[in-house]
Order: sequence, then structure tokens, then C-alpha cells
Amino acid sequence: MKYGFIKVAAAVPGVKVADCKYNTAQIEALMARAEGLGVELLCFPELCVTAYTCQDLFHQQLLLDEAEFALLKLLEFSHSLNVVTVVGVPLNYEGILLNCAVVIHRGKIMGIVPKTYLPNYNEFYEQRWFASAESVRDTQYRFCGQTVPLGSRLLFDTGHCTFGVEICEDLWAPVPPSSRLALSGAEIILNLSASNEIIGKSLYTRKLVESQSARLLAGYVYAGAGFGESTQDVVFSSRAYVAENGHILAESKRFLMNDQLVISEVDVERLRMERRVNTSFASAKQYLTDRLTCRTVELDPVSIPEERQSGLSRRVDPAPFVPRGGELDERCEEILSIQAEGLAQRVAFTQAKTVVVGISGGLDSTLALLVCVHAFDRLKRDRRGIVGITMPGFGTTVRTYSNAIALMQSLGVTIREISIKDACLQHFRDLGQDLDCHDVTYENGQARERTQILMDVANQMGGFVVGTGDLSELALGWATYNGDHMSMYSVNVSIPKTLVRHLVVWMANHVADDQSRATLLDIVDTPISPELIPADEDGNIQQKTEDLVGPYELHDFFLYYFLRFGFRPAKIYFLARHAFAGKYTDDVLKKWLTTFCRRFFSQQFKRSCLPDGPKVGSCSLSPRGDWRMPSDATSAAWLEECENL
Repeated sequence: MKYGFIKVAAAVPGVKVADCKYNTAQIEALMARAEGLGVELLCFPELCVTAYTCQDLFHQQLLLDEAEFALLKLLEFSHSLNVVTVVGVPLNYEGILLNCAVVIHRGKIMGIVPKTYLPNYNEFYEQRWFASAESVRDTQYRFCGQTVPLGSRLLFDTGHCTFGVEICEDLWAPVPPSSRLALSGAEIILNLSASNEIIGKSLYTRKLVESQSARLLAGYVYAGAGFGESTQDVVFSSRAYVAENGHILAESKRFLMNDQLVISEVDVERLRMERRVNTSFASAKQYLTDRLTCRTVELDPVSIPEERQSGLSRRVDPAPFVPRGGELDERCEEILSIQAEGLAQRVAFTQAKTVVVGISGGLDSTLALLVCVHAFDRLKRDRRGIVGITMPGFGTTVRTYSNAIALMQSLGVTIREISIKDACLQHFRDLGQDLDCHDVTYENGQARERTQILMDVANQMGGFVVGTGDLSELALGWATYNGDHMSMYSVNVSIPKTLVRHLVVWMANHVADDQSRATLLDIVDTPISPELIPADEDGNIQQKTEDLVGPYELHDFFLYYFLRFGFRPAKIYFLARHAFAGKYTDDVLKKWLTTFCRRFFSQQFKRSCLPDGPKVGSCSLSPRGDWRMPSDATSAAWLEECENL
């Protein structure tokens, strides 16, 4: 698939214990389904050819012969298939029995990986039948008429990605084989499993898969045994997961009696970027170089026909900065605490008598004021030490002015009102600026006058200015240089606009009193505007930011993938088409993506001299932290790619 996505699947077939012919037929059916859906890597459960629960039947030569014959059938079936398939079989190797994963592709066995850690506790008794991979030196072995690599330190290169294999208990070990495989270059780990179901085990296994994929910065495909395994003493529930760097992309339904194919796409390009920037990963790899003796097996290139390359099956969140479901409440509380803790420390360190914040009646200044209140409450200081200043200008509307006053009154902060009109008129007369010419000078003059007032009031009252600008505005440069761009401490500096809205709503519903709640919810419903252009004849906001620079939900989406993962415009566009399908046309997405790239590069000079502010999430544009870029870097390559979308 394009843009580094590898379509993977965990298959859970129904089986019959010791019936290799039946099991092979189920495996073939799922292989055919996966091939038709464009799957590149397909993982089956542990010992799926025989079933896992054969117990002492594993000592029967007939069963071992039937398993080898079944594998020959699967090899023949795979001749014309593109999908790389990994199945579980018992293997008689020089007098010992191994629990193995066999990698097959286009009629060939590409490698055999034995299980390393054999559970022999509680309900497990594997050492009665099998030997560990540690008993076998990595070697070549003759099996099914082919001489193939055999060992626990094999990597498989498909041409699009490199994957490794571990089996069930291997994941539960203190140092799983997948750790070594990932440091040696495996980007995706396949786990063939047959872990039984007991209370709480499903959740624990899910967390193991999540955490191991996160620790390895890898994709992880886990296929567990299901219906048909013996229920003599244990039950198997068909657990299967596809994970990527700590996130479950897809999972099976437990206790189904039908076959399942759990499909998603692993973004290998994203994982490679994560590994490049994660110095701990590189250090671990360097430290263990002498111990990493993995062998790479090159497969025939996996080429999925165009007609089978369907769109993404994994969800692409249109609001990647905003948590979903119940996590949103917890995250909003945490964000507020981080912002308030940072501000409280700055107040305590500077011994400031006051903090000064400009209140416009818009989202950003509202959030900044709420953070100030929370910080002062934590410090057990009188809220009257927070000086909120409303500065009406030529574009101020009754709605925003009224909301600004009402909010400050309900929160009990000190209120000051200083109009900027007369000062701006004098300034424009001095400049010879035509008042009917609403150009950048007209707008920026007002913004800088407001900042001058805030700075001087802070000096006057022994305090400092708290900035209100957010991450989205910094990315687009939607701030006046040395105007609202400047402050002594900027509490919203790493909060994107889409998240600002949710934070204010959360505070309205969970923190505010009834009076404040009504005001906050009306602020959320107010169009975003700098209010630097006079209102229309009905007194409504005429200058709407999103009409000028584009929807913030799109720009936040672009920013997340540009900044967090370093994706190129073509891939961001590909993801945006999937995330916003039915809401924005392709032309609209291209237009605003081009705007984003152009503005992001041209406005770097504003970010190069940002005031201090707390990093809250995974993305930040601080020139002292996450983003260091020359102000004169060219955007030519990015804009050219946008033009060619």
C-alpha cells in the first residue's frame, strides 16, 4: 500500500484437535480471503495446523507426518498468492520436538522460527512435549523438500518492511525475543499464540501487546487460538490484536464460534521516523550490537495488485489532538493542571504581585484566564491579583465585550477597561494611515497597542503579562509580531485550537458555577475572530479567522502529522481524504494544505523568539525544545508536492 502502510491481519480459524486436513482447509480459506483484501502479512495462531491442545498426541509420529503433509498442501496453495503467511506447526528436529512458526510465501518456506520460552506452570505443561529454541543453533534444515533457515533470530524482508516472529509465552518473558528482533531491524512483530481465557487475562494480554509495541516502536500482530480447541481443562476465546506503537488498531471479538480475520494497516513510515528521533532506541541498538546476530531472509517482493489496494481500514482520527470518549475528561483535567502548575511556579519564582491578561471574549483569552484562576487558587492567593483587561477597539462587538466583562465578574478577578480607539487614531494620524484602508497596518497597529497596554499595566502593578496565543496560531503565524505574539509567559503555547474549544467546554461543565457556565458556552459558540475590522451594520463579527486561513480542524490535522511524524504533503493529504471523507472535497483539502505549508514556513521568524510556556502534549513549536528551524528555510519542495496532488 502507498505511503508506508502495510496491510496486516491476525487470522483466527476454527480448528479440530489433531485433524490436520480440516484445519488446513480453514487456513486456506482465510488465506484466500486475506489475499482478496490485499493483506501483505497474515499471522495464524500457535500450532494451528494440528491445534494447540493435542497434548501427548504430539508424540505420535502420525500426527507429525500429517502436519508436514498439511504444510505441503499450504505451500502448494500459496503458489499464486501474494500474502506472506505464518502458521504454527510442531516440527521434529534431530530427535527433539519444536513448537514452530513457519513463514511461507509463493510456494516456499522462507524460514522456521521455534518458540523460545515454554510455559511449564499452572495449567501449562509444554516442556513435556517441546524443547526451547535455545536447544537449537540457528541453522539450515531440510523440511517439506526444501532446505530452509531455522532459528529464533530470523528477520524477514518483504521489500516493504522487515518483520520478526515470536510465539505466545515469548511475549510474557522479562526480555521477549521481539526486543532483540526490533533492535536488529524488525518493524513488525508477528505473535502466534494459544493463550487460554481466565478472568482478567484478556485485558492483561491487551496491555502487554500495547506496551510491547510502544517499547519497540513497532507494529505488533497477535493471533490467538479460538473455537475448536479442547475445553477439557481450559477455554480459548479467539483473542487477536493489531497494534502500532502503543495503540490497538483492530481487535477480534472474543468467544465467537466463527472464523475471524482482524485487519488493519501498520504505518511503517511513521515507525521509522519514531525510531530515528528516539535516541534511546538508537543507544540500545548500539549497546547490544555484539549480541545481535540476527539473520535476514529476503522474500520475493510482495506486490499487491492495484485493484486489491483498498482504502485504509484503520481509523484516521480527524481530531488527533482531542482524546475520545471518557479519556477526554481525564485529559482535560490533566492539561489544566499542567498549565496551572507552570504558571504557579512562574508566579512564585518571580514573586509577582499580579498577573495581567487581555480578555477579548474569545476562546484563547478565556482559557488563559481560567488557567490563571486555577493557578492562583493552587497558590491560595486572592483572585483579585489577576488583572483582566478588556480593550475595546474598532472591531469589538457587543457580544464579545459583554462576555469578557461577565466572565471576569463571575470569576472575581480585577477588571480594567482601557479603550484602544483614541490611541490608535492618534497613531494612525502620526503615520498618515487612511482609516478606511483596513490593511495590515490598520490591523497590526491595534494588536500592538493592546500588547503595549498589557506590558505597561504589568509594570505599573508589579506583575507580568500572561500570553493567550495557541499552538495553531503559532503554526500559521496568525499573530502580530511583537503584538499578541509576545508576553512574559504563554500558557496556551502548546494547546491547538481544536483542543482549546474542548477545554473551555469541559471547564464549563465540570468546574464553573452556573453564571460562568452560561458565559463560557456562549464564548465557545462565538465565531473565532481577531476583531480588528469593524463589525457589520447589524453589529455582528465581520472578520472570521477560518474564512481567511481555513478551518482550524484541518490545520490542526495537518500540523499533527507534519510536526509529530514528519509526513510529506502527499501522505498528509492521503490521510486527510480518509479522515474527512464526505465533509471536505479534494480541492478544499488541497487548498488549505497548500496554505498550511506556505504559512508554516514563512512564519517561522515569529516562532524563533517565542516567550516561555509549558509543553503540554506531544507537539510543541518552542525554539528551545521540539522545533528548531531557520527562519529563511524554503518551502519550495513542499509547495511543489501540494501542486502535484
